[in-house]
Amino acid sequence: MHIDLADLDFWRKPLKERNEAFARLRQLEHPVFFPEKKVPFLRSGKGFYALVRHADVVEAGRNAKLFSSEPAVTNPEPPGWVKQVFGESMVNMDDPRHARLRRIVTRSFSPRMLAGLQNDIEAACARIVDDVVKDGPKDFVSQVAAKLPIHVICDMLDIPPELRAKVHQHVDVSTAYTGVRPSLARSVQLAGQNMLALLALQRMVIKLGHERAAEPKGDLVSLLVNANPDGEKLTDKELGSFFALLLVAGNETARNTMAHGIRLLTENPAQRELLMSDFDAHVGGAVEEMVRYVSPIMQFRRTVTEDCELRGLELKKGDKVVLFYGSANRDESVFPDADTFDITRDTKPHVGFGGPGPHFCLGANLARQELRTMFRELLTRLPGIRSAGEPELLLSNFDNSVRSQAFTF
Repeated sequence: MHIDLADLDFWRKPLKERNEAFARLRQLEHPVFFPEKKVPFLRSGKGFYALVRHADVVEAGRNAKLFSSEPAVTNPEPPGWVKQVFGESMVNMDDPRHARLRRIVTRSFSPRMLAGLQNDIEAACARIVDDVVKDGPKDFVSQVAAKLPIHVICDMLDIPPELRAKVHQHVDVSTAYTGVRPSLARSVQLAGQNMLALLALQRMVIKLGHERAAEPKGDLVSLLVNANPDGEKLTDKELGSFFALLLVAGNETARNTMAHGIRLLTENPAQRELLMSDFDAHVGGAVEEMVRYVSPIMQFRRTVTEDCELRGLELKKGDKVVLFYGSANRDESVFPDADTFDITRDTKPHVGFGGPGPHFCLGANLARQELRTMFRELLTRLPGIRSAGEPELLLSNFDNSVRSQAFTF
């Protein structure tokens, strides 16, 4: 089997074939280099080393000084002018800039803040299921999985109701941009749409930021634009960049896991029965196993900051490495029988939220909270709920997104 992780055709293959390819790569002595085609204005063509073993992904994630998130963790790396227009996302920064922003926003995800959200999350789940019962089962993604994370984020930021449909629309555009682009024309088209969507989101939240700076309301925007005890607060550009990150990254992790999760419970009836036999006892393990199995964000890129060695491989300053979380989460040396969905598995080492290190997903506990609450609502009120047929997946090497999933109850 020919393997080329930089080729669009690889990401068209069925999941089983891709998992087999990653299993072969994990058995090799050293990480493999994959050259990339140069695309003017969009991709440098520098190529990357694929980190596919759990130990390699963890080491690179922990050592942010050696494996830098700058200039960008996504592929293709955005042109320099993007940062000037939109500001710089926290995921594309190293310390001390990253540490400063993380200090400011971390208080938004404290246990106290998340506990205060629980009633709102429960109410949102109830309304979503009410609508499913009323409208009948059509598409699990649009009716359930895509609704909850955006609703919760909009509640956290106290986005006015009349603006929420626009937020949802802009996030869908940004999600499409994370997919693999087959041509220059399509890349340019999606880049333009994504730029307009991000600009609209930034204008929206910056306007709210000005209002909440003058009259704080106790919401997340008010918290971020008014100084913390150390006198730190977000600038307009920083607020806009964080809002975009929260809407895309914060949305996709829960959305993707939820959409894949309903299928996993359908295809594994014994695991579903076990979960329903004692929901409180098993839901924590079920959510972690879903995140491990799905790996909602499949990879991030890092740039080597100085000559070094990784598992016998000589890396040079400026080399690119890609951390393939989906492969690390199937590493048989860490997860025996890794292709089996098992909600009783010890999943503590999984890297479905990005793995250990300074860039561990800030919203991991919020995503867990949303998943636990929604599956409780679904399985309690619609105990017969099941996926129906194969999902339609986004063609992407980055975002393990389900575009649509038929279901029934």
